Amino acid sequence: MARALELMRSGDSFALATVVWRQPPSSGQHGSRAIIMDDGSIFGWIGGACAEPVIIREAKKVLEKGESALIWLGQQKDLENIHVPDGVMTVPMSCQSEGALQIFIEPVAALPHVLVVGRSPMAMTLVDLVSGVGWRADLVDGPDFVSTMVTPSTAVVIATQGHGDEEAVTEALRAEAAMVGLVASRKRGEVVRGFLAEQGVPSQKLDQLHVPIGLDLGHTSHREIAVSILAELVQMRAAGALKARKRMLLPMIEPTEVIDLVCGMTVEAVPANRPFDYEGTTYYFCAMGCRKAFEKDPASFISREVTC
Repeated sequence: MARALELMRSGDSFALATVVWRQPPSSGQHGSRAIIMDDGSIFGWIGGACAEPVIIREAKKVLEKGESALIWLGQQKDLENIHVPDGVMTVPMSCQSEGALQIFIEPVAALPHVLVVGRSPMAMTLVDLVSGVGWRADLVDGPDFVSTMVTPSTAVVIATQGHGDEEAVTEALRAEAAMVGLVASRKRGEVVRGFLAEQGVPSQKLDQLHVPIGLDLGHTSHREIAVSILAELVQMRAAGALKARKRMLLPMIEPTEVIDLVCGMTVEAVPANRPFDYEGTTYYFCAMGCRKAFEKDPASFISREVTC
């Protein structure tokens, strides 16, 4: 839970898996918990070699959909003799252990973080409004703003009112913020864009700048502009536009999923899953016991797959 709190403070979303029921001799215990990130990394413990890859796979789906899921992992013979409530996903396990688990997986979305750069009454009003809806908000003066204050999930609102706009926008774009908005007229925004382009800022970076930031609410006072900005931020979040920007030079390649021919579990085709080469094909296994069984008689397991 300390790790979960740390992730939320840093603006990272994750899935939380909890063992809500078990049947011995499963290694997961009642109340065992694990955090699963969108890249498949896991912190904590919810079960052994058979359960973990399934939970990682389903946790990724939970994060993508934003909806909780209840997973029932057990022996095929048990699944045939029990009533499974609607909405519960069942996954047969054929590993050496004959235990069973029910695991609840819930998405934990980090609260949006809004960093307002400026010291005007509007900037201070915006911080109050953002905090009022339960989001995280910070206020920093223009000269004190540096890119290290920004995380990939931070929305930066530049409200320096012409005092160092270009410098503040440059810092925010350098930090790869989730969103960078400038409080300015369209004409002023084009001047800022033109200046930054002359300074060598790439066009794809400049395309990330929202100017003017804020929905058009008609004639508004200086402080009321904060309402229009928050309204657009809420709209962007609902559309999924405030997600952390990926800091990657190359797209992430998801590992291929294959079937462990011994126990029937789904595993990822990665070096950690005990690869074994046989007649030009590489096979992967959820546990060393499965690999050892395959090594003794590969043909029997391969023929069984063909028959199925």
